[in-house]
Amino acid sequence: MNQPVPPAPSADQQRLALLIEAESMQLGEFLAILEREENLLVAGDIDALVSIANDKNERYRQLQRLHDERTRLLARMGYGISDAAIRTVCANLPRVLARWDEVIARARQARDRNALNGQLILERMSGNQAALTVLLSAANHPQLYDADGLAKPTGGGRILGSA
Repeated sequence: MNQPVPPAPSADQQRLALLIEAESMQLGEFLAILEREENLLVAGDIDALVSIANDKNERYRQLQRLHDERTRLLARMGYGISDAAIRTVCANLPRVLARWDEVIARARQARDRNALNGQLILERMSGNQAALTVLLSAANHPQLYDADGLAKPTGGGRILGSA
């Protein structure tokens, strides 16, 4: 018994498959960057975050280019950009659909991890702002010490040179 051979994918389907494959790989690399960013935030290694931010921005631009190209391809094929459109176009390509499911899962993971990193950044900024407020407050009201080395309150005295 011979099983029917599925039709060969069209050139557009092949191009879409390549774009989905590339997007999945880029998202995997983006997730790795986000994980490194989280580790640096937890460790407090602020200097290394600059390099991570540059890597993250470059990877995001690459993902955006892939998304834009996929959008143009689907539009040329007469489809909108949606999960349903991709599932329709790739209905006879189960491996591509599996990879598309991976893209969706990785995109959700990236969104969640990026939100967590954003929260870590906000917490660190809040701590830095509190420390800065204390320092600025201390700078505006310097502690004075008496002859015994004990702190004495400031204010209420005369400014030098005044009567």
